[in-house]
Amino acid sequence: MKKLLLVAAMALFTVGASAQINTPAPSPFAKVEQVVGLTEVSLEYSRPAMRGRTIFGDLVPYGKIWRTGANQRTKITFSTDFTVGGKELKAGTYAIFTKPEASSWTVYFYTEYQGGGAPREWDDSKVAAMVNVPVQRMPMDIESFTMTFDDLKNDGANLGILWENAYVGVPFGVPTDDAVSAQIEKVMKGPGAGDYYTAAVYMANNGKDINTAKEYMDKAMSMIEKPAFWQLRQQSLIQAKSGDKKGAIATAKASLAGAKEAKNADYIKLNMDSLKEWGGL
Repeated sequence: MKKLLLVAAMALFTVGASAQINTPAPSPFAKVEQVVGLTEVSLEYSRPAMRGRTIFGDLVPYGKIWRTGANQRTKITFSTDFTVGGKELKAGTYAIFTKPEASSWTVYFYTEYQGGGAPREWDDSKVAAMVNVPVQRMPMDIESFTMTFDDLKNDGANLGILWENAYVGVPFGVPTDDAVSAQIEKVMKGPGAGDYYTAAVYMANNGKDINTAKEYMDKAMSMIEKPAFWQLRQQSLIQAKSGDKKGAIATAKASLAGAKEAKNADYIKLNMDSLKEWGGL
């Protein structure tokens, strides 16, 4: 009996030693994703709470660089180039740091976005952009630190920062008009080489009209200054299917030469096999 009790006690101790207790984070992580115009923007940050504390001018001192949240650095990512404070920034990820004051904040887009908290040594060369924005007072307190995307337009939005009774809106712009104009111009000019090539390969591989596929492929190749060996391979297959054996052999030989130059063993074999089949060797 004593042995059984001892074994049971040891089993309970083992379970207790290996168990893990999960508790809520005091500053929970948040991720916000927003499409602005044609640009995908995402924001990752942690959300501390007031918990009866005075925030700005006390917990968050005025005139000092603040991590803008808690835990890891707050990160914002843009899928396209964008503008802040009239300055153009490249697509990518940036840390958001701020320097709060009673009536205005300075907001920094910092290229070194990994790590926790503000940098021990501030490096001005890593400041991609900075902008000074006014503080707007709200009629109520915001208990949890909050960041938002506000006032959405086709060409930009505001990055909102809210806590206690303060709201700061950081305007940014995105190149929607440039992107749409470029698409319109491309479409108005007609299909490009890639469009013709994709259509030709699809038609050939799915039993569509092979003569139309050959016409599209010929147009694609005429628009490409130096076709790649894998593109030539597809052209040779379409030529062979359409009955143009002579053209298929010539194109396969060009593809073979390119594959040898690229040292691509797969395409070398594919072309060699086709040339044998078509009487080109």
